[in-house]
Amino acid sequence: MKIYALLFVPLLLALSLTVRAESPPDPNVLVEQTVQKIARALDGRQRELERDLDELYRLIDEILLPRFDTETAARLVLGRFNWREASPEQRERFISAFYNFVLRTYARGLLNFDQNSLTILPPQPQRRPDQAEVRTEVRLADGTRVPVNYRLRLSDNEWRVFDVVIEGISYVQNYQNQFQAEISQRGLDAVIARLEAEAERLTRQEEVSEG
Repeated sequence: MKIYALLFVPLLLALSLTVRAESPPDPNVLVEQTVQKIARALDGRQRELERDLDELYRLIDEILLPRFDTETAARLVLGRFNWREASPEQRERFISAFYNFVLRTYARGLLNFDQNSLTILPPQPQRRPDQAEVRTEVRLADGTRVPVNYRLRLSDNEWRVFDVVIEGISYVQNYQNQFQAEISQRGLDAVIARLEAEAERLTRQEEVSEG
């Protein structure tokens, strides 16, 4: 879990990549700027944020997640059929529940992030002008290098991350596979309720450990 949480940090980093400009910046440049921005925000605050997880969540909310297309991520995770069949209320609940679940599951991993462990690889030609993939490598403590690729989509002159691929495993596809079977067996409302309960349980655990 600790290793996967560390590998999931690039997703949290990716959430701050949305930038509006007359001409959208190069996606590789956005990743580099994001790493520097997060490093500045965390500089000297790791121990403080380890003790104050509410402040860590607030930091992620303020800098990262509001700039990520949470609706598109949730829609892709649910899949075309489940998203189409869901009511507007169910969609909103799932977006919120999934976001809170991911946040509470992986936020601590951000505290272990070292910007020097991330290498941005040279860009490659893109197949479509409205989509891009930024290739990076994350170096773990044992020296292992893990490929982490960001998938971005250009919409309204903004690059937005919609997926992160870690060692060839898509974040969107991974959760989609998990939820598809559960939705088929139990229904969407039950899945939403489980995610909400799990996020609440993680919050209570953190409060107890702090106490």
